[in-house]
Amino acid sequence: MTIVWTAAEAAAATGGSIAANWHVSGVSIDSRTVKKGELFIALQGHRYDGHEFVTTALARGATAAVVTRIPDGIVSVKSLLIVEDTRVALESLARQARVRSTSRVVAITGSVGKTSTKEMLRLVLAEQGLTHVSEDNLNNHLGVPLTLARMPAATDFVVLEMGMNHAGELSTLSRLARPNVGVITTVEAVHLESFTSMRGIADAKAELFTGMKRNGIAILNRDSKHFDYITRNAIDHGIKYIYSFGYHCDSDFKLYNCHMTNEGTLVRASILDQPAAYSLSTYGSHWAINSLAVLATVHAVGGHVSRAASALEKVQPLPGRGARLKLLVTADCGSIEVIDESYNASPVAVRAAMEVLGAAHPGPGGRRIAVLGDMLELGESAAALHAELADSVLSNKIDLVFTAGPLMAYLHTALPPERRGRHAVNTAVLATHVVAATRPGDVVLVKGSACSRTGVILTALQRHAASVSVFPRG
Repeated sequence: MTIVWTAAEAAAATGGSIAANWHVSGVSIDSRTVKKGELFIALQGHRYDGHEFVTTALARGATAAVVTRIPDGIVSVKSLLIVEDTRVALESLARQARVRSTSRVVAITGSVGKTSTKEMLRLVLAEQGLTHVSEDNLNNHLGVPLTLARMPAATDFVVLEMGMNHAGELSTLSRLARPNVGVITTVEAVHLESFTSMRGIADAKAELFTGMKRNGIAILNRDSKHFDYITRNAIDHGIKYIYSFGYHCDSDFKLYNCHMTNEGTLVRASILDQPAAYSLSTYGSHWAINSLAVLATVHAVGGHVSRAASALEKVQPLPGRGARLKLLVTADCGSIEVIDESYNASPVAVRAAMEVLGAAHPGPGGRRIAVLGDMLELGESAAALHAELADSVLSNKIDLVFTAGPLMAYLHTALPPERRGRHAVNTAVLATHVVAATRPGDVVLVKGSACSRTGVILTALQRHAASVSVFPRG
């Protein structure tokens, strides 16, 4: 077992008091998922108080708990670290974990592609050293300090995903993490409700540089309209090196072309003026572009780039982010293929997903079908951004589009009548229509913002199927 914190170390980091010696192998803020040997931090929010769950966390195997008072049901303080503020204590553990670490820290942000880039880095760096990575979607004001607090002292590489909805959020996270390398996947029309312009979004993403050291390295998307602006911002923050990636002819990590096959995506690129070719087990040019960001990052942290390129073939898409399922829907083994993009959606992400659908090969008598829920947080431009997706439907030769929600109604209206599937007020109502409409040979894309709950449609398709399997790859 790797010891992440001793009682003395945790007390020194937080300024808290202890009554016994103990050590922990991890840190948790959720009593429902706490593991044996971990340190449970009883955070207090507007709707909850973690102190109410301390006894549960300890009963489930937590070694100790960070608290501001002795919770009800606790008869001994030997398993407690008592502090003035548990939220501050979490941040203090994170800060001390960063101070004691000699690892190379990578921070990833961007309008889209953060998680896929992080997962690719997780795989390729783990083959080259001890690697600590943000789990799941731990990318906010709690997730980033929690990830740092969990970091073992003996770590070679740390990969942190950083998200934001408002200006100022990334500055705080960057100052806490003090990254050696900062990756901005792209700047797109996401979270427009919180910003008056795209320039405002670019400024917010560039806050990533705030906590970076003056000899830091930035990895930037050369295809972005905001590349020059963000580059100047990086230089103003003292960033020493900038590597670019993308289709642009001046990219340091340049994509020549990519081709989707049944097994994934074949990539031809130039890496620092050297030709390269490799395969991905994921689908789409957006994965190819982000794979170059990954290789640029491996170079920046001193890793072996060609070895990382070879390892990329092992990366598999996550549920909700491009995973493919084969569903048997008839007694004679007739099947449909489902592209699960149900986790989230934005205009650029929906267009990328429809490009993948357009490259898919339906079976005999099958069709390309898109099932779309509302894209949220788009502000005053929401109606137009939904309607404008019609051109992507046509250019990718998508046969039928089912839509749910008040915003997707604009796309439904913008489509030619022959491309319109059913429209419904929400995904729960739409699910029945989608299940009834599918037939063997169809390829079905399911995508929408998390709050539009397109996962309901995926679940309905799976329940209707005789069997479900991950789409086979070579």
